[in-house]
Parts: sequence; C-alpha cells; structure tokens
Amino acid sequence: MQAALAPSSPSSPLFPHPSSAPASADPWQVLDDPAEWPAFGQVEEGDAATGRWASQVAVEGMHCAACSVTLEAALLKVPGVLDAQVNAASRRARVVWSAAATRPSRWFAASAAAGYPLLPAGSHEAGAQRSRELRMALWRWLVSGFCMMQVMMYAYPAYIARPGDMTDDAAQLLRWASWMLTLPVVLFSCGPFFRSAWRDLRAGRVGMDLPVAFGVLVTFAVSSAATFDTHGPLGHEVYFDSLTMFVFFLLTGRWLEARLRDRTAGSLEALMNRLPDSIDRLDRSTQDGGWTRVAVRRLAVGDVVRVRPGEAFPADGVVIEGDTSADEALLTGESRPVPRPCGDRVLAGSHNLSAMVQVRIESVGEGTRFAQIVRLMESAASRKPRLALLADRVARPFLVAVLASAAMAAVFWWPTDPGKALMVAVAVLIVTCPCALSLATPAAMLASAGALARRGVLASNLQALEALASVDTVVFDKTGTLTGDIPRLERIYCRQGLRPGDALEMAAALAAHSLHPVAQALVNAWNAQFRSPPAWTVEQAAEKAGFGLEGLMRRARASAEAGEYVRLGSSAFCKVAPLEVDAVQVHLADARGWVASFVLAEELRADAADAVAALRAQGLTVRLLSGDRDSTAKEVAARAGIGFAQGGCTPEDKLDVLWRLQAEGRRIAMVGDGLNDGPSLARANASFAFGRAVPLSRAHADFVVLGDRLATIPAAIAQARKTLRVVRQNLCWAAGYNALCVPLAVVGWLPAWLAGLGMAASSLVVVLNAARLAAVGQARH
Repeated sequence: MQAALAPSSPSSPLFPHPSSAPASADPWQVLDDPAEWPAFGQVEEGDAATGRWASQVAVEGMHCAACSVTLEAALLKVPGVLDAQVNAASRRARVVWSAAATRPSRWFAASAAAGYPLLPAGSHEAGAQRSRELRMALWRWLVSGFCMMQVMMYAYPAYIARPGDMTDDAAQLLRWASWMLTLPVVLFSCGPFFRSAWRDLRAGRVGMDLPVAFGVLVTFAVSSAATFDTHGPLGHEVYFDSLTMFVFFLLTGRWLEARLRDRTAGSLEALMNRLPDSIDRLDRSTQDGGWTRVAVRRLAVGDVVRVRPGEAFPADGVVIEGDTSADEALLTGESRPVPRPCGDRVLAGSHNLSAMVQVRIESVGEGTRFAQIVRLMESAASRKPRLALLADRVARPFLVAVLASAAMAAVFWWPTDPGKALMVAVAVLIVTCPCALSLATPAAMLASAGALARRGVLASNLQALEALASVDTVVFDKTGTLTGDIPRLERIYCRQGLRPGDALEMAAALAAHSLHPVAQALVNAWNAQFRSPPAWTVEQAAEKAGFGLEGLMRRARASAEAGEYVRLGSSAFCKVAPLEVDAVQVHLADARGWVASFVLAEELRADAADAVAALRAQGLTVRLLSGDRDSTAKEVAARAGIGFAQGGCTPEDKLDVLWRLQAEGRRIAMVGDGLNDGPSLARANASFAFGRAVPLSRAHADFVVLGDRLATIPAAIAQARKTLRVVRQNLCWAAGYNALCVPLAVVGWLPAWLAGLGMAASSLVVVLNAARLAAVGQARH
C-alpha cells in the first residue's frame, strides 16, 4: 500500500511502462514480487502469499465502452483470475485473482496482448499516459479539422457550378487535391479506429470501432475508385468532404468526451494521489542528526519527518515541533483550515498550510486513514453498476444487428446505384454505434461519485447510488451519529470505599480496548485528568457488540496477582440495576457485583434538526433506533424532530426492525457509526457509516461520511436521485436517437457526414449531461 500512497515518478523503474522496457525483458516481471502487490491491491481472503487479491489498475487503449467487455473477457481467460470488472467511464479495472494460481505479470501480459496495456492504479505513469493520449487525440483532431476545411474548399465548386462552368480537367484536379488531403485523415487521424477494429477482428469480436473503421474504408474506397476511374462501376461521385467531415465530427465528440471524462476521473485521481513522492526524514544514524530526503514508502513507525508549508503530510502522526494549520477537506469533510498545534495528530493526505513542522510517524501504509479512503475510491471507480452491466450486455448483440442492417440496406440499394448502396450502408454503420448506450450509466455515476467525494461522502460502490435514490425511510443510530462523536463524562457513582478516580482508572483501562464512542469518552476523561496510563493490565479483552466489554484485569505491577474478570457496559450486560437518571450511563461490575456507574452527557449535533427536516422535506420517513434507554432515545429524537424512536435495541433488535420494515415494502437507508451496527448496515438497502471513529476498512456501509455534518445525508440522497434521473435521461436519449436515425439512414436520407455528426453528438450529449452532476456538486461544496 505504501507504494500506492507514494507512487513512483514516470522515470522510476518501479512500474515501468511497457514501451520503455527492453524488448527482451518482461516489463511486468517486477510486479510478481509480493512486496509490490499491496501497492495496487489488497488481500480479500486468506494470506498474502496464497490468498485472493483484489487489484485496481488503470487501462490504456480504451476508445469505446465495448472495450470494457473485450478486456474483461481477456482477463477472465487467464487461469487464476477469478473476476474482472472494467469501468469504461473511469478507465479502471478491478481484478480479483488467486496468488496461489497466478501472478500479476500473467494477466498484465494477457491484457496487453488484447490491446489494452495496464498500469497499477495510483502510479503517476497512469496520469502521464492519460495526458499523452489527450495530446495525441488533440493532434488527430487538428489534422482532421485542417484537412476537412481544405477538402470542403475544393468540393465547394462542384456544389455551385452549373453545367459548363467547370471543365472536366479542373473537376478532376479538385478531386485529386481532395484525395491527397484525405490521406492524412485516413492514415493518421483514423489510426485509433483501425487499430481497435483490427484488434477485434483478430480476436473474432465485434467492437464499436469496427463499424466506424469499415465505414471510413468503404467511403474512401468508393471515392478513390471514382477519382481514378470516373466511369467505373461504383459511379463518379466522390465523398471526400463527407468522409473528412465525419471523422472531424467524430474526433471532436471523442476529444470533448475524453476531456470531460478525464476531468471526472482526474478529480478522483487527484484526491487519491495527494501524498508527496518524498519527504525529509531525520537521520538518526549520524551524530548531527541531519535531514535526508527519502521516498515516502520507506517511512516506518517512529520516524521523525519535516513537513514544509504546501506539502502533504506523508503519514498519520503527531506534531512534535511547531504549530500550523492543515487542509483536511478530503479526510474529514471540513472545508476550512484546521489548527494543528504541537501535540495534535495530523493525517496522511492532509496539507500543511502555515508553517514548517516536525511530525513523529504513528501509522503508515494500510494503517492510515488516507489509505482506507484510497481503497474505497479505487473500488468505487472500478466497479460497474447494475444498469451499466445491462447496457454492456445489450451493446454487443446490438452491434451484430447493426452490421446485419447495414448489409441488408446495401443489398436493397445495390440494383439502383452501387455507389449509393455502399454509402447508405456506411451511414447505417456509423449512426447506430451504441457508445452512448454504454456510457449512459457509468459516466453519470462516476461524475456523481466525484461530487460526493468532494462533499466528504465516499461511495464504496457505484451500484449504491441506484439503491440510495429509491429509499423512502432513513433509520438513524443515536450515539456517535445523531449525537457527537464522543460524549462527555458528567458524573461518577461508585461502591462504598472506592474513590471515583480509581473507578475511572479501571474503566479507562478496559475501555481502551474498544472504539465505541462511550468507551472513548471514558479514556478521554482519564487522559484529561491524569497524564500517565492506567495502572491496570487487561488480558483476554472481548467486546460484545451492543452490550459492552469484558476482560481479565490485574494491577500492572502485580504480575503474580490472579486478577479478576470485569465487565463494562449496559446494565443488563453487567447485571446491575440502572440509575434513575435520563442520561446515557455505562456500568462497571466485577465478580462481587456493581463497582461503578458513569453518567455521560451527549450533545446533539448542531445540524441534526436541520438534516432531519431536510430528509422529511424530501418525502422520507425518519426513525431512530438506539441501544440506550428508551426514555433517552425518545428525548434525543424529540430534539432532532424525529417522530418515531425505539430504545433498548440490541444489534439483533435493530436487524429485526429493518426486516419488518422491508417486509412492509419500505426501502431503508441506515445511518450508523459502523461499530456495532454492522448487521444493520449490511441489511439496509443503502447505508452510511458516520463518525470519525469508524475504521473504514471494517465498515459494512455503502457510503462513508468523513466529517461530522449530518447535512451530507440528505445531500447524498438528493444527489443519488439526480443521478438516477440523469441515467434515465441518457438511456432515453440513446434509445430515441437510434430509433429516429436508423430509418433515416436506411432510406438514404442521412449522408455519412451527418451520421458521423449524430454519432459524435449522441455520445457527447450523454457525457455532458452526466457532467452536470459533477458541476452541481462543485457549486454547492
């Protein structure tokens, strides 16, 4: 993972580009080193050496949506590759493979053989290659545009000349000039179409560039035949102007589409590539303790680094010298600079804004919050939503039908005019390309995922947007969700003869083994009063979700002491009577019974009432399910404006409520802290893991809220609904466009240049419509 967080520069040998490797060497052999696998993937099952890995890679050479189906088929043919999903909109792939059966170099080589070289996701080379492709696409577009204008100039006299105005020699000279100017368009500008079509033909496939390449070749052949032999069987008409105009319009659409797609995919990539390549590390091997510039992936826990203003923090750590402020918008959703004085914790991926500071590293690699965010975003960018999979399945047979329709149109028109018959077939081939159909869903959902990420909401998979758009009920957990992340310790009651400080010390020692907000409140209360750790050791600590903690405790300096089992949690778990107070309370008990009770004060989040009002304004039903006492749950619900609340819920109770609601036909969005709400989050139709204490790698949620603003929940639901509307608009546009244009092309009313304009416009309309989702997200951020 460290290499992914600190990707090598384009000149680095870590991930060499295939074109830069020696011809005799395997350019992907370096990826077979198990130490490199975490750089672009993670273990899903088993151990690292023989288990199942899920890797994210960037794909080169994709020119249309059908390429994703082709690449998936090529990858799945490799023994040991268990699953492959390629997202045409983001040009990323998620490959699940068995380390016991294959190595990355094998499926990298298989992909390259199919015409789609791969690069590890997160490497700078992936972004550099995308920039090179955009520059080359711009050159192809410029050449086609220049040649089109010249050809149109030479074709213009033929359109306006009356009989006798122009001699045959002059007309033939203009045709020869047009032919010469069309050659660069066919040989250079159309290169990607021919390469893609040839690749598909060699593999026995039908791709979306095949009709385009076939149409260009037929048009050029018919026009060349008419130029060389004006009285030949294909007639005397030339179509160089239509050909160059068609290519220009098509390349215009594809270039604009690539720019828009690059802006969306690039925004996600920019969020994921926020770590510096290198950092100044304190060199403890020398007496003077100088600073050495090292690669970020070489950092280890305990290292001290120096971070200058404008640099990103390379890992999670604590500021040990200097005071500064940090930009943590990606990590916490907080758009304003956050003060980070000496002693504060800083996060990998956040930017140092104010002053140079020294930081002691506490977490690197997979242990950082940034690494977990990157994994979520890579997973979302490579997975395909259900509607996109359906469109891909429809696209391939649709292409076969297109070829059949073009052949039948040519047969129909051939007895009348062979030249026109071929041009009609070309128009049918061009106008019916299903690029717009295959791009309709992934383009919209990827744009929306980028917009949500800028708001501090990460989607773990794009399919969740479709589910979220259809929810009618939102169920909230209370502690750490509607209320603040960490409650405040207000009062301590303890058994006779025991001081409150001693009771807190025992509770804090046991609570340190949990990430639950209530446990963290006890730890924070101890740390606020005492600088030293609790003088207790805890063994065999175990947490029962929704109930509490238990463990064997003994004095830290009394190793010979037998120790005793202690429980910390609810009154039922500790088998004690609850206090007669309407507040959050947690109890401590040992073998003799009750030891202490801790009363905690919970503050409703500042925007909780506004967020609930916004959800209700969207027509949603809002409910509260809590493990706390029923009276406390209802009191918090009343303050937030929630009409239905149920307290005393175990995780099983919450799951049962969701089952019953779904049996009534309701579609549920669950919002929880991700700690003891795992079953409920997994069961809900859509789910949010909320709160900064959530370990992202263990969250069962479809969405992870990085900050502490509940307003992101109604905003995310509104964004999902807009996304689904845009997807439907795109699908309707793609279907309606084909339904209108195919008959026009078959009857010969649609010339090749207009068919090219329609094909380019259809894909461009789909991508532009999807780009509105990203623009809305930016405007409201």
